[in-house]
Amino acid sequence: MSVERALWERDAIGLASLVRNGEISAPELVDAAIARAEATRPDVNAIAEPLYEAARARAKTIDRDLPLAGVPFAIKDLGIATKGVPTHSGSRVPAFTADFNSVMTERYLAAGLVPIATSTSPEHGLRLMTESAAFGITRNPWNTAHTSGGSSGGAAALVAAGVVPVAHASDGGGSIRVPAACTGLVGLKTARGRVPLTPLVTESWYGLVVDHALARSVRDSALLLDLTHGPDPLSPYAALPPKGAFAAAAARDPGKLKLAVYRKSPLGLPISAETQTALDTAVALAREGGHTVEEIDLPYIDRDFMADFCRTVAAAVAGMMRLEGARVGRSVSGDIERATRVIGRLGEIASAGEIYAVLQRLHATSRRLITETAQYDAVLMPIIAHPPLACGAMDPKGADEFIESMLDRLHLTRLLRFKPLLGQLMDKSLWFTHWPAIQNVSGQPSIALPVHVTAAGLPLGIQAAGRPGDEETLLSLAAQMEKISGWLTRRAPLKAPA
Repeated sequence: MSVERALWERDAIGLASLVRNGEISAPELVDAAIARAEATRPDVNAIAEPLYEAARARAKTIDRDLPLAGVPFAIKDLGIATKGVPTHSGSRVPAFTADFNSVMTERYLAAGLVPIATSTSPEHGLRLMTESAAFGITRNPWNTAHTSGGSSGGAAALVAAGVVPVAHASDGGGSIRVPAACTGLVGLKTARGRVPLTPLVTESWYGLVVDHALARSVRDSALLLDLTHGPDPLSPYAALPPKGAFAAAAARDPGKLKLAVYRKSPLGLPISAETQTALDTAVALAREGGHTVEEIDLPYIDRDFMADFCRTVAAAVAGMMRLEGARVGRSVSGDIERATRVIGRLGEIASAGEIYAVLQRLHATSRRLITETAQYDAVLMPIIAHPPLACGAMDPKGADEFIESMLDRLHLTRLLRFKPLLGQLMDKSLWFTHWPAIQNVSGQPSIALPVHVTAAGLPLGIQAAGRPGDEETLLSLAAQMEKISGWLTRRAPLKAPA
């Protein structure tokens, strides 16, 4: 088997085993990843910063006894610091270049991973399609006319294209799970406090954002979490400690679980037949695994809940724009995209008291959700309401573009205080992804499972949300469903090696 074929076919654990056993060398593996990155780059456009020379140098000196020695890796161009590497955050604002590594970067390096690039993100992670004025459109390796999702769409594209077997990602409103659902990958949104964001930030978006990865296999996701989880001295809080190793949880039979399935849209918007089919497939796989599944409703996860989530994000964006302006020494309003400006201005018109009340309402709903679903080991629900969209499908057009332009040019953002207008903006922003924000608010872990391929040949994943701090049950369930379904052998057809 060629090195390129092994890179395209095997997961991170499988590749590390080849390096450890001397069947291939770390420099050979990294060179193959760089070659494939360049070969697929025109097709998927998923790289923000190539790190090729640093990767080659690191591969030459890697300790091949490290758990993931020599495995090519990508780090998202958002929310994490890598010493000496510009971070653009998907924006035309001048890049930030750190003189330090984030704790997570250090843990990735200690695991033996070799970063070969930073992966593209929409501007500040605000869209669930990875398209930006700064970097253009990132495309889906399964069909390059379609999106790879967002905001970790660059990470997903690189993994699905066979460039790297696993990649760093982050999730503030579905940004790990949506790309996983679009590209046929495993995407674990970790429990709040499971991994640190320090020292770059203490928390992001009022604690909504978590970091982990997009991976080809459940076992890769589990092992990487073993190698990176746990607070550091600057962490403001920590998730409940696991009972054992996450890798061990992924390797064991889950036993007979009690599962629920939630089908409704919190926004009351249409859901495609393909999404319902994907959810039915997940339910069938769970029942084949010996689990009970019952239908539930969550009536309090509604439009008011989602509107409060949107207000929270807008407030965070407003603060972020202030910090970016202070960093570069001038207003960045002219550098950022129109939609980002509008969101930031919405955040500026909300008082501190309003945002405090919004957060308390969200926390109260989260407590109710956690309490009422505690009887279930996991709750199955959709991630995306439609199959992966065509690139550009969420760009505002016609009347929507006119309204957004007027809100921006005439500084009419205060009109968004009117609930119907805010609701209209919310629907345009979230009509593709109704559900993922629920777990960002509640802090619960949730794992994207690639259970379905549409009639058009595009992946369409669903998610299983777990109890607070219980990634172990999710990983055990996901590994069983992976085995039953056979999805582990699926690969995007883009430039498949001979």
